[in-house]
Amino acid sequence: MKQAEQTQLQIERFVRKIIQKFPQTDDLCTMTDIHIRASQESGDLMAFDDDDEEITRCVVDEWIENKSDNFNNEASVQLQTILHKLSGEIENMGIMKPFSFVLEDDEKENVAELFLVDDDIMIVGNELMSSLEDDLNTFLEDLLKKE
Repeated sequence: MKQAEQTQLQIERFVRKIIQKFPQTDDLCTMTDIHIRASQESGDLMAFDDDDEEITRCVVDEWIENKSDNFNNEASVQLQTILHKLSGEIENMGIMKPFSFVLEDDEKENVAELFLVDDDIMIVGNELMSSLEDDLNTFLEDLLKKE
């Protein structure tokens, strides 16, 4: 098994453990964020609730002693890919909406909003608005051509 595949499996198991901690129920948990911290030195991937209580953790072997200057960006992309893949299960978690998955650094500072779930909205990643203006302009041009 390639190292990248193993990393994806480790992250997917990590996210599934989070999902299992919040099964679908009528008595929803009130939480605004699931805080994820990835350690470039130890390879630890940890999830915490709003009260800084640990939800779960794992070690991502590929991340141990990672020397990349873009570690947080790379980890963010890997996490977003898995979160998007498991979006159906995440949307059914027993957490009152809206809630989000947030990547934090070692000082608990927000590095990236990974995934936001609301009743009618699901946002994956930071680039939601990047092409909205182009899409609206294209829509308007198409609409005006039809007249």
